Amino acid sequence: MSFQRFNRADDIVENQRTTITSGLWTGGGTQLTKFYTASAAGEQTGSYLNIYNEDPTGSASEVQFSLGYAHYQGSGSAGNSTKSTLGRRQSKALYGQFRNLLLPPNTNEFNFGGSDTQSNEDFYFISFNRARMREKVNPGNWELKLDGAANDIILIDDSSTTSGVTVDQGGRVFNIVSGSIADGITTEGTDDGAISTTSGSYGLFYPDLGVLLLNARKLDTQVTDISTTRSTDTFDNNPRVLFNSLVQGASFRARREEEISSTNFFCRINNKKFNFSSNPTFATASDGSLTQPTFFKDPQTFVTQVGLYNDDNELLAVAKLSKPLLNSYAREAIIKVKLDF
Repeated sequence: MSFQRFNRADDIVENQRTTITSGLWTGGGTQLTKFYTASAAGEQTGSYLNIYNEDPTGSASEVQFSLGYAHYQGSGSAGNSTKSTLGRRQSKALYGQFRNLLLPPNTNEFNFGGSDTQSNEDFYFISFNRARMREKVNPGNWELKLDGAANDIILIDDSSTTSGVTVDQGGRVFNIVSGSIADGITTEGTDDGAISTTSGSYGLFYPDLGVLLLNARKLDTQVTDISTTRSTDTFDNNPRVLFNSLVQGASFRARREEEISSTNFFCRINNKKFNFSSNPTFATASDGSLTQPTFFKDPQTFVTQVGLYNDDNELLAVAKLSKPLLNSYAREAIIKVKLDF
């Protein structure tokens, strides 16, 4: 077996970074049209739901994302009956968790950009399964349809029209607006436009953490079948309201984004290298004569794969060619082997 050592300066190019995108859902799918919860399997009521691609009782079902409801004061959820203090814990705890994760220190409430400060007190959230999104959700490549019977809406982010990206503690953040991937942002009317003066945007999108925060009060006015209930110390099942609208919309498109680091190895086959083979059909076993007389002074071999070894002659990787490559004294070749990490 013949070996050839790489010249690191000329033959190896490291840290080549490429950004790739792919479908975020199970099997690399780009669109979900059906949504399931585990309620039939005994899921407890609470301020969030896990959403599956198939009936959770089936073997092929997997969690795609979670959705739920959070309120600054804890409205819309019941307290812990085993505690002596007042309840209103769960939706308030969720608000606090997202605040600690996404907002800078000493910031108490989210700001959806409207003059109505009540719009900042509560939101619906969608949190993508971490393993499914890999590094991040691809900005500009997700689209959510909410169906309100008489009035449905399609939501996207405004990354395609934003010149300066806002970066918070949770990373990059974009506004959620009405529109579509194909047609861009919709601007309709005074209060139903991309970002209204009163209620602000439809929410905030954090691609690096895979989180959508949907402005509950804006949805209340723009989607007919979404009517958020904000009772004190009572479970209002608000997550189910958003889930039902999502089921009726029957379309959630999303792609993930990741950066691949590559190393390119240029394997140079000189005309006087790798011209012989240890294959028993290449030469006779008795005296080593070439089995093909035409190979005398002009041996020919066919390269089918390239192996990469370390200094201890341990095989680390194998690159296979799509078809055999002829090698002879009259031919030279360069094979580029690309390793992605």
